[in-house]
Amino acid sequence: MPISMLLGVLVGAILGLTGAGGGILAVPALVFGLGLPMQQAAPVALIAVSVSASVGAFQGFRFGLVRYKAALLMAAGGLVFTWPGHALATLLPQPVLLLCFAGILLFVAFQLVTKGFKAEQEHASDVWTWATINPDTGRFVWTLPTALAIGGVGALTGFMSGLLGVGGGFVLVPLLKKLTQLGMQSIVATSLMVIALVGTGAVGTALLQGTRILPLETGLFTLAVVVGMGLGRHLMGVLKPETVQRIFVALLIAVALGLVYKGLRGT
Repeated sequence: MPISMLLGVLVGAILGLTGAGGGILAVPALVFGLGLPMQQAAPVALIAVSVSASVGAFQGFRFGLVRYKAALLMAAGGLVFTWPGHALATLLPQPVLLLCFAGILLFVAFQLVTKGFKAEQEHASDVWTWATINPDTGRFVWTLPTALAIGGVGALTGFMSGLLGVGGGFVLVPLLKKLTQLGMQSIVATSLMVIALVGTGAVGTALLQGTRILPLETGLFTLAVVVGMGLGRHLMGVLKPETVQRIFVALLIAVALGLVYKGLRGT
């Protein structure tokens, strides 16, 4: 129990500092710290991430930042695709899942090294604009391409959530930046609502397909993540963004190499 709480605080602090997708670090922490298999660590991580995302989404609602129609469409697509994602996870050997997760960590680290934490002003010049925004209302102009783009993002998020327990921040935020004209604050707030809904659905899918979740450890880990996020936000005023980025990239690479080693050993 103390190990799960310590891991949760550390993961939450990093989430508060970086805003990264929760499962990116929560799943490896549970795999290494508690010795859980990927299939069991993923839903535990998703519970913690979903609770944290719900808090952030509620705050976004208060300030009118959440595009709730788009969030509900993405969540609908995501909930449908969590089932095949988790079904595939139950069929794949543990080493394959570990190596897949390591690949995602290295991809995120590469993106951060080459592009850094993108600022909002960089968004407008690098967009494919499948989903346009009405400048007068700030809301989506709903057309078939808009619905397909938004629904497709949700479907990919759901599949990744079911397969590896990830797919929130690192999938949603970059794709919404590419495909829409939303500002960064609305992207983050809308993504948090989707993460909360899809993550909850992915957990339900895992339970229906027979995954066993340890209630006490899960509850303590979730509580610790929320506490750690508060600590991380406090540290944001102390540490420079460049320092946070370097630490986060180094941590991603180190964890990825650990997963590669564990996967190649077949354990």
